[in-house]
Amino acid sequence: MTEIKRITTGRIAENCYVIYQKGKALIVDPGDEFVVIKRALDELKVVPVAILLTHTHYDHIGALEEARKMYSIPVYVSGLEHAWLGNPILNLSINSGHPFTTEPAEYEFELFKTYDIAGFQFEVVPTPGHSPGGVSFIFDDFVVSGDALFKGSIGRADLTGSDLGALLKGIKEQLFTLPDNMRVYPGHGDDTTIGYEKRTNPFFR
Repeated sequence: MTEIKRITTGRIAENCYVIYQKGKALIVDPGDEFVVIKRALDELKVVPVAILLTHTHYDHIGALEEARKMYSIPVYVSGLEHAWLGNPILNLSINSGHPFTTEPAEYEFELFKTYDIAGFQFEVVPTPGHSPGGVSFIFDDFVVSGDALFKGSIGRADLTGSDLGALLKGIKEQLFTLPDNMRVYPGHGDDTTIGYEKRTNPFFR
């Protein structure tokens, strides 16, 4: 059974996720405080096999290099934001007071492809609008939505490359078509379900 653990990191409380089964793990959006992420991995007694990025804003990639180097694992990212990893203006770290870049990712996602990475199976779907290359990861009974869909809200659409229309469209077409009982794990805040957001999210009422 695939399980998921949320690790809240950094000054703006970004959600990093460890998705794990059978002693292995995927790290989604290692935002900051690598020591906290590593502690969680050690406590779960799992070894990460890859890093998945929903998008490349600084608060989601701050611990990327430490994690990649510690475990010698590849990084997967949208091709639309691959270059953002090496650009502190685009990844917004220039606005954080501590501009930084990372090395390029090893792989670019193919949209609508079902991946199998060391036994972890998930589909990558486009949920742009907060950023151009935003993606979500659909597993059997949960979805990691990055900064697209939040509990009771949606991602900001006033940043470089943001597009409110695209954000709403992606959520409706790629996420709200999932089963109502599907759990949603967002890039910030508490988890929710697809059904709850369809019924109550003010951006879709």
